[in-house]
Formats: sequence, structure tokens, C-alpha cells
Amino acid sequence: MRTFLLLWIVIWTSRTSFAQVVVSGLYSYNQPSVNTHSGYEVRTLLEGTTRDFSHLILQAITLQANQPDQSTLQLEEEATLIIKAGESTIYLGGKRKTMGPGSVVMLMPGDEFRIENKTAQPLTYFMIRFTSNEMPDLDLYSMVGGSFWIDRQEIASRKVLTYSTVMSHRIALQKNTLVSGSKNYEARRAAELLFVLDNPIQVSIGDVTKVAKAGDVIFLDSDVSHRINAGSQEDSTYLSFQF
Repeated sequence: MRTFLLLWIVIWTSRTSFAQVVVSGLYSYNQPSVNTHSGYEVRTLLEGTTRDFSHLILQAITLQANQPDQSTLQLEEEATLIIKAGESTIYLGGKRKTMGPGSVVMLMPGDEFRIENKTAQPLTYFMIRFTSNEMPDLDLYSMVGGSFWIDRQEIASRKVLTYSTVMSHRIALQKNTLVSGSKNYEARRAAELLFVLDNPIQVSIGDVTKVAKAGDVIFLDSDVSHRINAGSQEDSTYLSFQF
């Protein structure tokens, strides 16, 4: 059995860079350097502080093909996983589920879980972790057993799916489709991460306009005005993670 714990040592990077503010904008999947290890690789897309969070980190983790035997893990902090590409087998609370792109896993402190790739294709998922400025003084392990998954079909069937955690009073997931030529103007109190699932989208923040491709992520801090257009002649789909 190949130990997977080293991956989590890489993921929990040093907090010496917390003073850096995460700027609203496009974070390309292909831009950050890749830390390659035996059987997996890690990309850190963004890390720093925001208006409401003393620490925010977003990483993309790729588990190479045919990695069926992984160690059971247990985190000291909550985390959210979003499947980017490939097919994952998730073991959580004595249950098992196979999940594809656009599916979400919410991991609470102390819960045991395992992620495996039993296919002949690489598996890539995003991992989001954030610490609130108003973090309550309580035992996070009191939340053991609160982890859950949300299949992509369930997300697609609801307009907005909401839940709360220790670090955020309200987390909202929403799958959005931009019809070619349409525009979407929004300004939210919550911070937001947009994960591009298929065709490009065009995002304008202030006077800067960029095109985000499949796999890219857009970060929008609280109350940041922006404009989103379909970036091609085809419909564009993205997953909104508000926190």
C-alpha cells in the first residue's frame, strides 16, 4: 500500500505567507508550478487572506492512474473537495461512492476518509480550506460525523444548495450555465470561487477582462463588482462556491 500521508504534508503548507491578500481575478490551472511526487502532484493556485478569512488556500491535486490502495486519512480542519477531472472513489463514514467532475465532498475535522483512483485515467480534484476571522472557540472534533458528499446530479437539479460549517455561516453551491451571448452581472457579500467546467467564460473585474478556460478558477472577494459572459459561441458552465 502506498502511503498517501505525504500529500497532506505538502497540502498543509507553511502559514508564513498569510499576510498576502488574495486578489480578485483569474487563477489559471496551468500557471502555478507543479510539485511532483510518486503517484501524485500538487498545484497551489492561490493562498492568503481575504476580507472575511485569515487564511484561504486552493490547491489542485492529481492522483495518477491506477492508484486503488490509499491510506485512510483524518484532517484536523474542515476542507471542501471539488472533482475537476476523472473518476474518484470516496470512502467516508463507512460508505463508498464513485463520483465524477463537478461533484463535491465536505470533510469535517476528525472524520476518516479515503480517496482512490481505480481507473486508467488521472484523477484531479480541487481542495479548498479557509479559516474565518470569527472562528469560534470550540472543539472542532465535536463535528465528527458531519462530513458529506454532493453528487454532481444533485447540484445540477437544484437552483442553490446551501449548508453551514464552523468556518462559514453559509456556504452556497450553484451550477450556472451561460448561454452564448448572455451576460451575468453580480455583486455578492460573500466571497466566491468560480470553477469553469467546460467552455470558456469571459470575466471582467474593473477595467480588466480575461478569458477563463476549463479548469481555471476565478476568485471574487466580498462585494467585488464583475461581469461574466460566455467566452465562445457555445454555452458555458461553471460551478459557484460562495463562502
